[in-house]
Amino acid sequence: MSKHVCPWWLGYLLASPLRGLQYKADSILAPYVREGMTVLEPGPGMGFFTVELARRVGPSGRVIAPEIQPKMLEALKRRLAKRSLLERVDARLVRRESLGVDDLAGSVDFTLAFAVVHELPAPDRFFAEVAKASKPGASLLMAEPKGHVKPSLFESELKMASHAGFELVDQPAVRSSLTARFKRSG
Repeated sequence: MSKHVCPWWLGYLLASPLRGLQYKADSILAPYVREGMTVLEPGPGMGFFTVELARRVGPSGRVIAPEIQPKMLEALKRRLAKRSLLERVDARLVRRESLGVDDLAGSVDFTLAFAVVHELPAPDRFFAEVAKASKPGASLLMAEPKGHVKPSLFESELKMASHAGFELVDQPAVRSSLTARFKRSG
């Protein structure tokens, strides 16, 4: 799979309010995230979705945000601190080979994989780690950018998710994205 990783400096553009013209984080997340949930957001970058996730889970919830780039993680923490949301987010520096979420076994209610799966060296391992961290019935929303991901690659990602124990529920509309929403079987 891909060896490309989004450069850290591009994170400023991806976290800017201008991105909100294309993606409405509150609209995308509203059907899936509620107060008190435990949410996993692999590859959060500088936190375009993380801020909204932290608001939605409330003070009794938690967002786990594994990131491989220290500069992205530092900027994410600054953005969260400015909004008094840092205490709701477990921002983790991890290796590219693993999400580093073994401690979450069976505790995640929702995972957001937004424009990240195509950048992973082993998506099958990613889906297996997410499945292990997820409660039975937990949701996974995957969105891949149409401009970067060909439909054939997206189809192979769907199959990998299925092999890991996720059932495809639907494919909600997200602008400029190939999407899939799964439920964790079991």
